[in-house]
Amino acid sequence: MLKNIIGLVAGLLFGFGLLISGMTDPAKVQGFLDVFGAWDISLALVMGGGLIVAIIGVQLAKWQKTSWVGTFILLPSKTVIDKKLLIGAMMFGIGWGLVGICPGPGIVLLGTGQWQAYVFIPAMIMGMLVYQWLEPKLN
Repeated sequence: MLKNIIGLVAGLLFGFGLLISGMTDPAKVQGFLDVFGAWDISLALVMGGGLIVAIIGVQLAKWQKTSWVGTFILLPSKTVIDKKLLIGAMMFGIGWGLVGICPGPGIVLLGTGQWQAYVFIPAMIMGMLVYQWLEPKLN
């Protein structure tokens, strides 16, 4: 029960943070990505703040064996930058640049009723399903 409550509170905090910061506004995101045009640096500050919080969280997690709710903490061990990572990062970046939405803000947009989310989320799910189907064939 505590695990679910902590998950709910963390998700709500993250979602409200995305809304307040403007990361759910596709036009603002595309303005951030338009470095040679009308560049909006404000999202870089949001990302920088998130990076600082993440670094602190990972460092704290390295010192503990279990989370606050008692589950085992398993940190990623892979440090190799391979072709799959680079292709995935490029596809994510291209998609983010084209529509100004990524998965987290896309889910938050569902809750706000914005039509873009109802196009983006099914497209994202289809992409995941295509990857699951293709991935074994690519190895």
